[in-house]
Amino acid sequence: MADSAAAASLSKPSVLLGLKDLPIGNGSAFSWDTSKIGHLPDVFPSVTMIYPSCGICNSALVHVVQIYCPLEGSPFHRVINVFACGRKQCWGKSESWKVLRSQYLEVHGKEVQTCLSKQEAKLKTTDWYEEADDWGKDEDELTGSMCGHLPDLNRTNSSNVCVDMECTAQFQGLALDETLGSHKPIEGRLIMTSPVPLLQPYYISVIEEEEYTDCTDADHAQKLLKEYQQREGINLEEMMSESFAGKGEDERYEKCVGNRDQVFHKFMKRISSCSQQILRYSWNGQPLFITSSPLSNNKLVPACSSCESRRIFEFQLMPALVSIIKGVDTDVSVEFGTVLVYTCQKSCWASDQQCPLEEFAFVQEDPDQRFFE
Repeated sequence: MADSAAAASLSKPSVLLGLKDLPIGNGSAFSWDTSKIGHLPDVFPSVTMIYPSCGICNSALVHVVQIYCPLEGSPFHRVINVFACGRKQCWGKSESWKVLRSQYLEVHGKEVQTCLSKQEAKLKTTDWYEEADDWGKDEDELTGSMCGHLPDLNRTNSSNVCVDMECTAQFQGLALDETLGSHKPIEGRLIMTSPVPLLQPYYISVIEEEEYTDCTDADHAQKLLKEYQQREGINLEEMMSESFAGKGEDERYEKCVGNRDQVFHKFMKRISSCSQQILRYSWNGQPLFITSSPLSNNKLVPACSSCESRRIFEFQLMPALVSIIKGVDTDVSVEFGTVLVYTCQKSCWASDQQCPLEEFAFVQEDPDQRFFE
């Protein structure tokens, strides 16, 4: 029995939580190997990015987050930028969001041995990625586990690229502090045809969900949950245990409402240990829906438009991010319940690729925005 429990624990997908960290000052240098909220995307040297516009109103989008998330075992640097429309009439619609994935192959020769010689004391942190041999495998070979696994720096890959990891969570989450020696990021081209609204920039720090059970806001989240139930005159715990089977339109409606409340309660219960989380990252893991969704079985997620491979869940934006989103010189804002991001399972990137590849975002509205205030 103990062995079975241990095996189940090992196979359970891990989750990394992104938290708002220090603000990025005006004099700070921006870099593509930094995970951040707001400002403009930082483009790889080999990439030209045309700043995206809303698929509904055609207005320039706001850059919400940049996630530096290389996959272990891949020779590529990898960044995902998420954009959203700041116009209220477009809120809550997936078409008003854009997700762009960029990759960059940085290859050096002589620094490989230097990198290999700096492994000893720097294996104390996790990154946005997981097992080296998992990315790009077939669906049934993927473990569903993403974080909490350190790269094997004793192994070199076909491109002789190695990673020297150092804990930098205090400022910018978990990013590559040094890759093949000390590199100075060179920015690519960002093409903007008109002025774009900017959000105040913050670094994103990272922690494992399992290690954050003593979050100081846990009591506050439980208090909010209790207030919500009192305000609505419902008991979500009882609803989850009741049977909603019945006949007629009224009973089917009650069943639908009950299912909605179950999903919402599950969402709130899961995030209650750390209500200030702005992002949940679990490559090929399970998303946390805020309301019932047709995407729950992953069948309605479109395939990669580049290689036609299936897309898998990678991360989602959380309600706490809404209150952080503030314009630099404007009153721009974006509201949502959660935004789920699905990316190409193979993380495809052609050798001559020069523009970011678009991935899939699915937006769920907040059933009760007051709950997170």
